[in-house]
Amino acid sequence: MPANERPEERSSDRPSERRSAARRSVVWDALQPVFAGADGLEVLDIGGGTGGFAVRVAELGHRVTVVDPSPDALAALDRRAREREVSVTGRQGELSSLVETFGSASADVVLCHGVLEVVEDSSAALSVLAEVLRPGGTLSLLVAQRHAAVVARAMAGHFQQARDLLDEAGQGRGGRRFTYDELLALLGSAGFGPTQVQAVRVFADLVPGSLLDLEPGATAALVELERAVAGRPEYRPLATQLHALASR
Repeated sequence: MPANERPEERSSDRPSERRSAARRSVVWDALQPVFAGADGLEVLDIGGGTGGFAVRVAELGHRVTVVDPSPDALAALDRRAREREVSVTGRQGELSSLVETFGSASADVVLCHGVLEVVEDSSAALSVLAEVLRPGGTLSLLVAQRHAAVVARAMAGHFQQARDLLDEAGQGRGGRRFTYDELLALLGSAGFGPTQVQAVRVFADLVPGSLLDLEPGATAALVELERAVAGRPEYRPLATQLHALASR
């Protein structure tokens, strides 16, 4: 994808992807400066599945390897990469085996989106990510945020699930959820330095899909609204996800 092309622009003619575009754009905005000023970075995308981010990064000229346990997802990744005429390597594997597979200090950038929720030990997982990153490398970490999950469960009438998510463990049926303070503490204990955290999907999950499909310009307006609140701490508890950029 050209550096100045935004996700919502590419998918604007496909109504089924408009909501996804609104969800992805804030994360992509934060990632672009990481990749724009460098050539040929070694990038590991952990749990990158079908390559939603990996293919875009490869289009910017970087070497990307997706590590995912699902062979079906990796097959879809291969198809997507071929359609976009870029090279992305797919490797079936788990986060816990990264160092054994790739070695210490082997990646300039690690993307770990939606994975920390489902691993058994979050602290151990972040330690692995820290070891596989080179000094000065960047971790892009996307996690589910607990406060919004509590509200979503309650609004859907799942009151016991909402109650279960209130405690410190933050473990629900869909995996672990994190607060902002918990996320910063985990990153700090794993040896990561200054961290930029932004709110993701503050409104995107609340807007009816029919509005995005039928109302001209609605997707672009929603994306701009998400961008406007992403860095505002008062909206952080409302966000479905938190996105952290942390240095090694």
